[in-house]
Amino acid sequence: MAPMNPDITRILTAIDEGDPNATGDLLPLVYDELRRLASSRMNHEKPGHTLQPTALVHEAFLRLVGGNDPQRWDGRGHFFAAAAEAMRRILIENARSKGRTKRGGNLVRRELDNDVASVDTQDIDELLTLDDALNKLSDEDPALAKLVELRYFTGLTIEETAEILGVSARTTKRNWAYARAWLQREMNPG
Repeated sequence: MAPMNPDITRILTAIDEGDPNATGDLLPLVYDELRRLASSRMNHEKPGHTLQPTALVHEAFLRLVGGNDPQRWDGRGHFFAAAAEAMRRILIENARSKGRTKRGGNLVRRELDNDVASVDTQDIDELLTLDDALNKLSDEDPALAKLVELRYFTGLTIEETAEILGVSARTTKRNWAYARAWLQREMNPG
């Protein structure tokens, strides 16, 4: 992830203070990074998926800064964590809109990869099952759920995730291993 541009901090502060022009100034500064994150996430979707990375970035950005409820950003980490959550919600909403039956009988157990935060999401039901498990994890440990969102839904590396969360890479790696195990157990009971 690129080093924090001081202009981003200034613009996020201006958005917090209600400057109507600040939102337009923010997109050019964060667009490439958001696009990279969206592309990383979309690479794990099945071929022919109707939602493209550009559309995911634009929808996430609109949700972050374009709504009627003003957002408050505590810096870069908070902004990109919110972007991860927005992308997650968009992907889940898109999956649900496909009209698939939740928890279909054709689910196949898959391991979460150690280095790449992905599950083969060719099966929309599996993505919805992951979302349910992630919601339960969030109830138990919101920090772990945020880590999973950053790794899985934006494809950040351990180091990038650690930087955003403000913890060491070693702690992030340990927590990622625990979160993966917790989600595997939740998604594949018995």
